[in-house]
Amino acid sequence: MNLLDANDVAGTYPQSWYAASAPNLAAFPELTQDTKADVCVIGAGFTGLSAALHLAQAGRDVVLIDAQRVGFGASGRNGGQLGSGQRVEQPDLEKMIGQDDARKLWALGEDAKNLVRQLIQDHDIDCYLRPGVAWSGSSKSEVDDLHHYADHMSRHYDYDIQKLDGAEMHKLCPSPDYKGGILDTGASHLHPLRLAIGLAKAAQDAGVRIFEGTRAQSITDGNPCVVTTPNGKIEAGHVIVAANGYLGDLVPKVAARVMPINNFIAATEPLGEDTKRVLTQDVAVADSRFVVNYFRLSHDGRLLFGGGESYGYRFPTDIAAKVRKPMTEIFPHLHDVKIDYAWGGTLGITMRRMPYLNRVASNVLSASGYSGHGVGTAVHAGQLMALAIQGQSDGFDAMSRIPTTPFPGGASIRAPLLALAMTWYSLRDRLGL
Repeated sequence: MNLLDANDVAGTYPQSWYAASAPNLAAFPELTQDTKADVCVIGAGFTGLSAALHLAQAGRDVVLIDAQRVGFGASGRNGGQLGSGQRVEQPDLEKMIGQDDARKLWALGEDAKNLVRQLIQDHDIDCYLRPGVAWSGSSKSEVDDLHHYADHMSRHYDYDIQKLDGAEMHKLCPSPDYKGGILDTGASHLHPLRLAIGLAKAAQDAGVRIFEGTRAQSITDGNPCVVTTPNGKIEAGHVIVAANGYLGDLVPKVAARVMPINNFIAATEPLGEDTKRVLTQDVAVADSRFVVNYFRLSHDGRLLFGGGESYGYRFPTDIAAKVRKPMTEIFPHLHDVKIDYAWGGTLGITMRRMPYLNRVASNVLSASGYSGHGVGTAVHAGQLMALAIQGQSDGFDAMSRIPTTPFPGGASIRAPLLALAMTWYSLRDRLGL
């Protein structure tokens, strides 16, 4: 079973609030005959769309294929947080790769945020971009850790993050669960599917040939490379693989280091005046649990709440119930609120929760494994691969030096092992350890 087929209707966006509130995008055709291009991009999420757009703007002939639809995967389903830096916090990165490389990755993370904002501005993408992401702590030790992080970022990176004590956190987010936190006004949140659709329109306008319903079956490295699909082959000087959690067994080297997991989001009915009992400012929130809860208000006054993960192929039969449980732990007063939409999505994670950028072969580049930090990082990774193909590989090379180890075991046992580990961390969350 491939995750492209496991939980969704072919050629159809999920029944999410994002799909219901996004502009209609007419389907692109399937590839039905052999063709040639300078570059073939596999996967029309943030990474592939960004890579294709930047290459076309540089004068390259680009074919972009997706087995489903533009923005069908995690790019059109995620929590919409455009976070700062990398998925791993800077003090931990410094220990992992040293201060110099950690600083380079922080700078790349800032470039990623700026790139997304610039693309939204340049292409007039209406995706409700708003500033502010808060991180909350449910215990004194978690709050202390967040405040120490804010101090570290101010002292060593000249980056200001507001520290929130219990009263300030409660004023921002009146949840009895949270005891304090931080507010990063340099981060943002947005409507991810609207961003993906906007990037697709910009890529098409730049000359990218987009084909939906066109699955990559194999990649043959060479000069040219050959990408085989059910109804035609694509010969290209370079191939970019941007399939992330939906990669399957297309590139085994990447699949060994990037594991697909499922995450779930619910959208409540419009809350009206009760929005102030959830958030008093238009910011996004994520908490300090290992299995993170994240939420924000939509532009029409709904609570968009993400929580819960699974490690099998199938989504649960009642996604709303799965998300309602952590949602009511954070907001007990919403135990009876109506949930209008509930959906799942598949993302890619790595062992160290850092993205995996790699030269799979001489003319084949791959980027994936954003581990829940993909809005900025994925868009940026697409640009970095486009630049690398043009001979400007400094940024791509810096990201590809991040140590990434394979998950233990083959595909048949690594998911159960991860599920056991995550169950342990979930227990630690509940016990406050």
